[in-house]
Amino acid sequence: MASFLSGPWAAQASPVSYELPFIGSVSAGFPSPAADWSEERVDLNLRYISHPEATFYFTVSGDSMVSVNPERSIPDGALLIVDRALAAQHNDIVVAIVDNDFTVKRLFQRQQRLALLAENPAYAPIILGDEQELVIWGVVRAWIVEAR
Repeated sequence: MASFLSGPWAAQASPVSYELPFIGSVSAGFPSPAADWSEERVDLNLRYISHPEATFYFTVSGDSMVSVNPERSIPDGALLIVDRALAAQHNDIVVAIVDNDFTVKRLFQRQQRLALLAENPAYAPIILGDEQELVIWGVVRAWIVEAR
């Protein structure tokens, strides 16, 4: 199944600050009894939203961005944080409109060549023909995957 997007939903221009406790890193191996509890707090709005008036959210539907590399994998149901104020560059993950349909892909841009690449090798690159219209709608700043 290709990846489709639902949204966009606008970020709030003045979001309520939700400073959550930041404890630090957690070991996925043997627990360390020497780990200290931190008093630091983090606001995810400040970390992921640089341009509130140009930031939107989408939900991914599909598996074209699922990768064997966990750092590059965007699974079905992930929430995308997309910034329209950023200029897309080669290798950015972007929300694009191709022939009036939203999609999320990795941007390939070299000299005069332009393509949209899926992370899932089962999907062929989208190489635009002369008659096709492409709009880079925004750059994906981050994605959130709920633990199951």
